[in-house]
Amino acid sequence: MSAARSESHPALHDMSLRALAQALRSRQVSALEVTEHFLARMRQHQSLGAFLAVDEEVSRTQARLADERLAAGSTAPLEGVPFAHKDIFVTRDFPTTAGSRMLAGYRSPFDATVVQRLADAGVVTLGKLNCDEFAMGSANENSAATPVGFDAPVPVRNPWDRTRIPGGSSGGSAAAVAARLVPGATGTDTGGSIRQPAGFCGITGVKPTYGRASRYGMIAFASSLDQAGVFARSADDCALLLSSVCGPDLDRDSTSLDRPTEDFAQGLDAPLDGLRIGLPQEFFGAGLAPGVRAAVDAALKEYEKLGARLVPIRLPRTELAIPVYYIIAPAEASSNLSRFDGVKFGHRARQYEDLLDMYKKTRAEGFGDEVKRRIMIGTYVLSHGYYDAYYLQAQKIRRMIADDFQQAFKDCDVIAGPVAPCVAWKIGAHRSDPLADYLADIFTLPASLAGLPGMSLPAGFGEDGMPVGLQLIGNYFQEARLLQAAHRFQQATDFHLRSPAGI
Repeated sequence: MSAARSESHPALHDMSLRALAQALRSRQVSALEVTEHFLARMRQHQSLGAFLAVDEEVSRTQARLADERLAAGSTAPLEGVPFAHKDIFVTRDFPTTAGSRMLAGYRSPFDATVVQRLADAGVVTLGKLNCDEFAMGSANENSAATPVGFDAPVPVRNPWDRTRIPGGSSGGSAAAVAARLVPGATGTDTGGSIRQPAGFCGITGVKPTYGRASRYGMIAFASSLDQAGVFARSADDCALLLSSVCGPDLDRDSTSLDRPTEDFAQGLDAPLDGLRIGLPQEFFGAGLAPGVRAAVDAALKEYEKLGARLVPIRLPRTELAIPVYYIIAPAEASSNLSRFDGVKFGHRARQYEDLLDMYKKTRAEGFGDEVKRRIMIGTYVLSHGYYDAYYLQAQKIRRMIADDFQQAFKDCDVIAGPVAPCVAWKIGAHRSDPLADYLADIFTLPASLAGLPGMSLPAGFGEDGMPVGLQLIGNYFQEARLLQAAHRFQQATDFHLRSPAGI
């Protein structure tokens, strides 16, 4: 089908994911027409650098099959809806690189569980999305993979200002949804890699409770922290996606929780009367950009109008989250990435003298600077004589951080605050100072260390007119409550409906 034919539905990309699914079920539009429309948009906005792999014929084939199922009366919740996956999930129909030279050209013989569950729900996959190498980064500047339409690796561009980063590590996912190239996408969140890019790109992103979504087929960074999640424009759309993504996978993921699948859309419209929203004083101190503070404060006032009550709380070990995370996560990365040695998995150096030289050259060539940095830190803190001083102490503080949350939840139902202390910064602004990237995760790391569900929703605009995200954190398995709180806010505001200029 031609691009001109797809323009007979010029508003398809402005429809919510739920509305698009309903239009497909009612046969107002075909899955193939929808797919062609979004493929044309992807070609139009290639300069964002969001996609690493596209196969239009694969997508068209999936769309035709979806149309056949719809004609036969399919009730799959996402039948025919276009979708894309962060390139950290393995896929049979598209290459998987994890944004790294180490996996250039890799094709998986199987689909990740999250990918398979969304396929079972009926999605049409449009491609794989750019990300920081092995999900290590806060800006999407660490990808070593070449996006579609480019001749070399480039950073993903934020659709609101193409001179700025989209956030990371799931920056390609956030940018694609914000630019209306896809109505939804997967992401992963190890220390904030869904919530932070969602906040920077003005969309909604959800990280469920650790263990709610299977990690099988998700290339590992830090196994005790990595969690799959979703991006969409609204909480309602995220609820629809999470209902398909979450569920036990006990035979294939040892960290999967034996919790039944859940319809997260139930109860979204329930009122917020009496909801206690905890405000950690540690999230509102010095270092918070004035524009971010103003947007978050205005959002909290809106919650009060909706019947919620704001409650001051303490999370006293917030400032320790960064050193704790950057001991535990690199330690686990050091172990997980040891498999990429040129023998078992990944790139192999072409010229070497012996096996040890092959290992050295393979890993030197295959890994980027940030990955090497974290491997070295992780290897150091796990080494003899330092394990007790660093890794063991970090795990003890991690337990204390989790306890702080449980103490706080005695006084509140959800916790709210900024996603990041600033809006998205200029591309290259932190290139010579990796610590600046790390510090930007101060508000997202604590919930990750505790394994709690968290989300970001658009809350307005800060410095230079850039989006600001409001972070909501819930207690274990309270995704539905978070989504309800976000949905009610989005019914009263229109931030989630706004799109970047020229999109």
